[in-house]
Amino acid sequence: MLNHLFHLSTESESSLQQQIREQISKAIIDGHVPPDIPLPSTRKLAEMLGVSRNTVILAYEHLVYDGYLISKKRAGYYVNDEILKSSVKEQDTVELDPGSKPDWDAYLKERPSQRKLYKVHRWQDYPYPFIYGQLDPNLFPYNHWRECSKESVSVQSINEWSGDRYDDDDSLLIEQIRTRLLPRRGVWADPDEILITVGAQHALYMIMRILLNQDTRFGLEDPGYPELVQMADCTGSQIKNLDVDQDGLQVGKQLRDCDLIFTTPSHQFPTTVTMPMERRRTLLEQASKDNFLIIEDDYECETTFATNPTPALKSLDKNDRVIYIGSLSKTLSPGLRLGYMVGPKALIREIRGLRRLILRHPPMNNQRAVGLFLARGYHDSLVRSLVKVYEERWKEVGEALHKYLPESAEPPVFGGSSYWVKGPANLDARELKRRARERGVVIESGDFYFLRKDPPLNFFRLGYSSIATERIQPGIDRLANIIRQIS
Repeated sequence: MLNHLFHLSTESESSLQQQIREQISKAIIDGHVPPDIPLPSTRKLAEMLGVSRNTVILAYEHLVYDGYLISKKRAGYYVNDEILKSSVKEQDTVELDPGSKPDWDAYLKERPSQRKLYKVHRWQDYPYPFIYGQLDPNLFPYNHWRECSKESVSVQSINEWSGDRYDDDDSLLIEQIRTRLLPRRGVWADPDEILITVGAQHALYMIMRILLNQDTRFGLEDPGYPELVQMADCTGSQIKNLDVDQDGLQVGKQLRDCDLIFTTPSHQFPTTVTMPMERRRTLLEQASKDNFLIIEDDYECETTFATNPTPALKSLDKNDRVIYIGSLSKTLSPGLRLGYMVGPKALIREIRGLRRLILRHPPMNNQRAVGLFLARGYHDSLVRSLVKVYEERWKEVGEALHKYLPESAEPPVFGGSSYWVKGPANLDARELKRRARERGVVIESGDFYFLRKDPPLNFFRLGYSSIATERIQPGIDRLANIIRQIS
């Protein structure tokens, strides 16, 4: 009777037992299994499906535990009436007269989706993915992450984090950030000066909602982080484009009328140049003199090739002018969406309150798993491996550019995971991006990162975190051939 309900597949990511459980539970909820007729015996169903009897026994036992079935002695397994009482039946629904549908054009007050996302979702399908911000899956520490994830869902750990924590964060993770990650950047903070976020973008959005309104002016590096424009638009703040040069954000006159500025001093986004110490001190002095605050996004702080990396801007700040943002996206996993921010207690308190209204706190099981990953030194080991591989790839990209595109401008790069390339003056990198993708090479055109109305079109970015080292030279060779054809 139930033959038509089951379609087991050996190619499914779910085990055979899971497939049986899922299909029986769905059949019960959909009303396809009569409650007064027993399900096939474990032996009979096993023969019907061509699986072992133990597989069916375990599936039935799980369904009993989950409340879908009840086991009657010497009578077999039946549908549990209680599970059906909680399901909405088709005859219970109320027929309503068709009315007018909402005019969404009138209802929608903001249109974030109208700004196009210049990303390739299936970049893994291309042979030469020079994609920024993605990780080579071969570098992911699977065993260490599984170990920490498994311990984070132990009975003891679940008892610690499963309750509603309101606006709190995992104490182990906070302590690891405070004592292990921040000191490497010269930053020292108390626990109540640190807040866990769902990635750096989440931190940026909350900071801007708290500090900006229609009476403020927000300064952004140009070229810079394009999503910040949309975030700032949500606050009503005036936006000012700030020029950068070979030393990063330019200080002086252009900053004087800003209330808040965003900067990436360690690796300017996207040009990768590093702000020298003298300019960092000048920037902090001007912040106090002209009374503005600074958001420092230290997004690639871990992946530096310098023996003595420049300390974070926050480490030099004596007047609480800098709000520091860090993330594990560039080292552990961008998909994990876990970051943190450091700031004065008064600010963190208010942002914690805003976070509570949005999502209370990032998932506690993830926080605990990351805390364990840091505490056991696995992150330290991962960073060492990444730096070694990235430095090798960085040299490979540099050599390939020198060989195949010697006319391209190469800014000083001391780490990170990408090159910012200036092509021939007449190059349209948007067309290059389109043609390169047709030939299996994925790059990012640079126009997207300029905030000005008429951006230069001959810049593009080559990320090397996601591409195997041996594919870099042939990929850039292919790219250079395309450039010569269109410019």
